[in-house]
Amino acid sequence: MRNPKSERIVFSLVLLAALVLLQHCASTPKVERKEVETTIDLSGRWNDVDSRMVSEEMIRDCLDHPWVERFKEKHAGKIPTVVVGLVRNRSHEHINVQTFVKDLERALINSGEVRFVASSDERRQIREERLDMARHASDETMKPPGEEVGADFMLIGTINTIRDEVKGKAVMFYQVNLELIDMSNNIKAWIGEKKIKKLIKRPKMRL
Repeated sequence: MRNPKSERIVFSLVLLAALVLLQHCASTPKVERKEVETTIDLSGRWNDVDSRMVSEEMIRDCLDHPWVERFKEKHAGKIPTVVVGLVRNRSHEHINVQTFVKDLERALINSGEVRFVASSDERRQIREERLDMARHASDETMKPPGEEVGADFMLIGTINTIRDEVKGKAVMFYQVNLELIDMSNNIKAWIGEKKIKKLIKRPKMRL
């Protein structure tokens, strides 16, 4: 004999279990591993692809200009030594400038056209280690001060943005400027510029 009250209780329990299961499934993130080179744009903001693309193109442009050959001619074939200085983020986005600087360093080193010295922060850390080494390391393994290689050129730059937005659409304009400065006389040996424009469309809300 059917018992309507018991059926309603069973139905309610099944429905509750289904809701709990659905909530659990909805709250569990789905994660996929992607190749590092894959382009994935989610918000339209500056991302790893922009950083890598801009650094590689600008360093290629920088090394294609005659300052490298001029330096070699003046210094008996010696390749120039470069250090990356301050790259300022003047955009209205939070951009991790350090990843961009590391992309610049990687592109410079991999070119084989220049030598590269550690940044000021890295040099400070190494000098502290050298002082510690002077107190604690053996004479045979200790590294004496005064043998660092000075940079011939410093690379500095800025990242700027302009944003225009109306009714779910936005245009993001990025402009990256880099300058290579001769450390001996402050002459600018190269000025580079890279621009990126993105059209971002927000999905409309559905009721």
